[in-house]
Amino acid sequence: MDPYANEWLQFLARWLHVVAGIVWIGTSFYFVALDNHLRPPADAADAERGIGGESWEIHGGGFYRIEKYRVAPPRLPEVLHWFKWEAYWTWLSGFALMVILYYFNADTYLVGPGDPLGTGWAIVVSIALLPVAWVVYDALCRLLGNELVLAAVLLVLTALAAWGAGELFAPRAAYLQVGAMLGTIMVANVFFVIIPAHRGLVRAKEEYREPDPAPALRAKQRSVHNNYLTLPVVFAMLSNHFPAAYGHSWAWLVLVALMAIGAWIRHYFNLRHAGRTVWWIPVTAALGIAAVAVAIRPADVSTGSAAAATVSGAQARAIVQERCVPCHSAHPTRVASAPLGIELDTVEQMHAHASVIESVAVASSVMPLGNATGMTDGERERLGVWIRAGAPIK
Repeated sequence: MDPYANEWLQFLARWLHVVAGIVWIGTSFYFVALDNHLRPPADAADAERGIGGESWEIHGGGFYRIEKYRVAPPRLPEVLHWFKWEAYWTWLSGFALMVILYYFNADTYLVGPGDPLGTGWAIVVSIALLPVAWVVYDALCRLLGNELVLAAVLLVLTALAAWGAGELFAPRAAYLQVGAMLGTIMVANVFFVIIPAHRGLVRAKEEYREPDPAPALRAKQRSVHNNYLTLPVVFAMLSNHFPAAYGHSWAWLVLVALMAIGAWIRHYFNLRHAGRTVWWIPVTAALGIAAVAVAIRPADVSTGSAAAATVSGAQARAIVQERCVPCHSAHPTRVASAPLGIELDTVEQMHAHASVIESVAVASSVMPLGNATGMTDGERERLGVWIRAGAPIK
C-alpha cells in the first residue's frame, strides 16, 4: 500500500478508536460508579414500587435523582436509552487499526525477530486468538461460581497468553495482541451477554410477564468484569510508546504485572465509589509500579573491546544512516513520514534524540521494527558507547 495512504488510514482508524473508546470507558466507569453510589430508597413507597436503590448527584449546574429498579419498572417508558454502539465501534475501529498497521505491514510490525510462524500464519493465529479468548473466558464464567477463583484463573491464563504472544509475535505486537484479546472479551460481553439480557427484560415487559432476573444478574457480572479489564487494556493499547517494557527480556511478565496493577487501581476506585477508602491499595499499586520500573531499568550494556574504544559522531552517524534513516528522515524511503516526527539525518538531530536511540536501539532491540534494516549487536554496542560519551557531534 502507498505509505501516504496507509498513514491516513492509520490516523483515521486511530482517531475513531480513541473517540469510541473514551465514550465506552466513560459509560462503563459511570454506570459501575453509579451502582456503587446507590443507597436504599429513603421513601418506603419507592421500595414498594420496585426501586432497589437511589442516588442523588449534582452536575452541570443541577441536581439529579437517579433510581434503579430491582428488576424492571411496571411499565416501559416511551424512550429508553441503550448503550452498545460505543463498545462495538471501539472494537471495530481497533480491529481496523490492527489490519491497517499490523496485518498490512506484518513483516515489519507483527512477526518477531525469529519469525516462528511466517507472515501469513502470524496473521491467521493473531485473528484466531481473539474468539478463542472469548470462548475460554465465557466457559470459565459459567463453570466457576467464585469470583476470586475466576479472577485467579484468568490472571494465570492472561500470563500464559502474554508469554505465548511474546514467543510468536514481535515484542510490540505481542502486547497489542493480549490487549486485543481482552478487548474482544469485553465487547463480546456486551454483544452476547449484556445486550441480550437487556432485550430479555424489554421483551418480558412488552409481553406483560415478570422478567427472569438471572440474565440481568449475569449481565451485571460481565459489566463489572469489563470495568476491571479497562485499565489493563488501555495500558496494552498505549504500550507501543513504552519500549522499556515490551523490549525487555521478561516483557510478558512486565505486561502481566502492569495489567494486574491497573485492575488493582480500578478496584480502589470501585470501593471508593461504594463508600470505602482503602488507602493501602494505591500505596501498594505505587510500590508495584516502582518495583517494575526498577526491575526493567536498562543495565549498562558496554562489554568487550568496543566499550573501551571511542566512537565519533561520524561513526555513529554512519550506523544511523544505514539502519535508522530509511524511516527517521525528512525524506524517508520506507514510510510516508518520520514516525513520531523523529528525524536523524544529521549528527545534531541524533544528539538531540540520543536518549530515545539508547532506549529503543541500544538498551533493547525493538528498533528498527522487525530489525528490517539488519542492525547488528555490534552496531548497537557502538551506538551505546557514543551515547554514554555524551553523544558527541564530532
